[in-house]
Amino acid sequence: MTETTKTEQNLDELFKAGAHFGFSKSRRHPSATPLIFGSKNKVDIFDLEKTHVSLENALAFISKLAETKATILFVGGKNEAQGIIKEEAEKIGMPYLAGRWIGGTLTNFPEIRKRIDIMILLLSQKEKGELVKYTKKERILIDRKIEKLQKMFGGIKDMIALPKALFIIDPRFEETALREAKSLKIPVVALCGSDNNITDIDYPISANDSNIASIRFFVEKVAEAYKK
Repeated sequence: MTETTKTEQNLDELFKAGAHFGFSKSRRHPSATPLIFGSKNKVDIFDLEKTHVSLENALAFISKLAETKATILFVGGKNEAQGIIKEEAEKIGMPYLAGRWIGGTLTNFPEIRKRIDIMILLLSQKEKGELVKYTKKERILIDRKIEKLQKMFGGIKDMIALPKALFIIDPRFEETALREAKSLKIPVVALCGSDNNITDIDYPISANDSNIASIRFFVEKVAEAYKK
């Protein structure tokens, strides 16, 4: 397959995934303007050739991280992204946060790790039947605590150190995650809709970040690049 044919095929895949749809022109962030092909019915349309280039740059970075088995934290708390982020991160053994970002997850990681270790300890004690010494009411409270901790930290229970990069779906939605990564100089790859400020992102992929088909397309591409 020639490079031109491959590019055309990739552009076709992007189009079929609905990656070209941005938000209304009124919501456009100025930094996204050079990436917009035009507008249709007041909705911005991304230039997919530029999206393709940004995707290739991001995937090259992901592949480089994979060579050293570096950890990438997958982040996607918005409803459309949660299930996809969890599914694809688990496939390649990467940590993920598919719910509300907990402040300090990166910037106060030692404290977060303590809470994860408590969760792991309680789960171990439950599996071994060591909680029978507590009253029924106490066990109910412990179960609730375990459930809460799993919801918050289940996706990062195996993350024993800070990740080498973050992959974020919609950094405007995940502004706290982005801010923490930037403060620690952790590189960020992100799927950015037309309302995002891409100047804050190391490897922005400018495309539809609100449609399930589009989100799945890009998350799968990132997971595949790491796996390869």
